[in-house]
Amino acid sequence: MKINFKRYFLYLCRWQLSTPVLAIVLIWLSTFDKWTAVVIANLIGGLIFFWVDRFIFRSNLLSGQWEVKDNIRCSDCAEIARGYRLVKTSNYDKSEDKIPKFRCEKCSKEKTESLRTDGIEV
Repeated sequence: MKINFKRYFLYLCRWQLSTPVLAIVLIWLSTFDKWTAVVIANLIGGLIFFWVDRFIFRSNLLSGQWEVKDNIRCSDCAEIARGYRLVKTSNYDKSEDKIPKFRCEKCSKEKTESLRTDGIEV
């Protein structure tokens, strides 16, 4: 399993932010029975942090930007196919590339693995 450290770091920050939020809710519910207060606090936390977690784990803003075109000639194997190219990630930027290189699905997967080997977050 590949770990996206940017997402993982944001998740850990989110986890730390949940502590004061839930503490405030528990203080507010201090007149309730302890177990009831904890259940209500967790429900409120779930209502809030579900959306934050969803953003962290589904957002395209935290992923690489890809361009896809149909009927291209693969720059590696010359096959005519649907083409893919990685445009931009946190430490890779080909957005100003004058002659972009598209690859078929097979060659794109191979190139993606070589980029990962080179330490580029895809």
